[in-house]
Amino acid sequence: MAVKIAVPSETAPGELRVALVPESAARLVKSGATVTVQKGAGLRAGFTDAAYLKAGATLADSAAAACGDADVVLRVRRPSSDEIAQIRSGALLIALLQPAQSADTLSALAARKVSAMALEKVPRITRAQSMDVLSSQATVAGYKAVLLGAAALGKFLPMLTTAAGSIRPAQVFVIGAGVAGLQAIATARRLGGVVSAFDVRAAAAEQVQSLGAKFVASELVSAGAEDKGGYAKAQAEDERQRTLDAIGKHIVTQDLTITTALIPNKPAPKLITEAMVKGMMPGAVIVDVAAEAGGNCELTKPGETITAHGVTIIGTLNLAGTVPLHASEMLSRNMLTLLQHLIKDNALTLDPAEEITKAMLVTHEGAIL
Repeated sequence: MAVKIAVPSETAPGELRVALVPESAARLVKSGATVTVQKGAGLRAGFTDAAYLKAGATLADSAAAACGDADVVLRVRRPSSDEIAQIRSGALLIALLQPAQSADTLSALAARKVSAMALEKVPRITRAQSMDVLSSQATVAGYKAVLLGAAALGKFLPMLTTAAGSIRPAQVFVIGAGVAGLQAIATARRLGGVVSAFDVRAAAAEQVQSLGAKFVASELVSAGAEDKGGYAKAQAEDERQRTLDAIGKHIVTQDLTITTALIPNKPAPKLITEAMVKGMMPGAVIVDVAAEAGGNCELTKPGETITAHGVTIIGTLNLAGTVPLHASEMLSRNMLTLLQHLIKDNALTLDPAEEITKAMLVTHEGAIL
């Protein structure tokens, strides 16, 4: 019997992405699955109902109709309690669930005996690399952060030679050289900025320099600053103070600062203090990509753009969702790879002991894992 896959519309405020695009739907249908998409689910990301029909999917008038008999429900964001009630007992939900902040959601899923896999928990292993939604969406966020910053900055990013004289290039500083940070560096470089970056992880220096940026305070990197998954670890107080000192010295000359530093399952580290903001140049801009986790700047207000001490501070939320077409395509390919891993011989195989499934499964058979 074919595995039934449902794709309902997203209902979270401002969410424009869709969990599965027509290209991926076509591949699933070709492999023997059935795909049901709620009418209009892809429109805000640029994917028409006609495109899904051409891919071999069927359309449903409502989320309840799409999900009612589905074996697998694909969403971008976590469902509401009403949406959980539309998923049948024994089905599998795959979405960005924010499990550390979603106790009520997990309880409701467990009570309904819905198994749920959190896309944030894809393990950092080679064979799961193509399933890594966090990396794909961070790529989008890093790119868009620079565009937001450039639009808010009262000057050009590149050096220009004009009839009115030469224009000096803007100084761009990226804090955190993970996927989002590296994409921000590459984008700022393409736009002509003079780019520098900082990260505590030893591996980051080479990556930053390979993109043509200057690595700041290389003496502060540490081989022990990252966990086995490659993420930065929380610093001891003396290490943190040295980091703040280095950032404080450098940021005073920067026009645009992009912050992307995150620590898994913890609030974002505060790396820009109010005193640092006071010392920045009037008209400087900070784009805080870590705002959803509390922000890297002490003054960041998530979801708001404020001006403090002459500096514009943009507290970005869901940046990837502001580039919905390509963000959806990338997320959908991650979903497709995961589904191809879970579906064998036209049957859904959910083995809680298997390495990838074990890492991602947050509810199963009525229990929160």
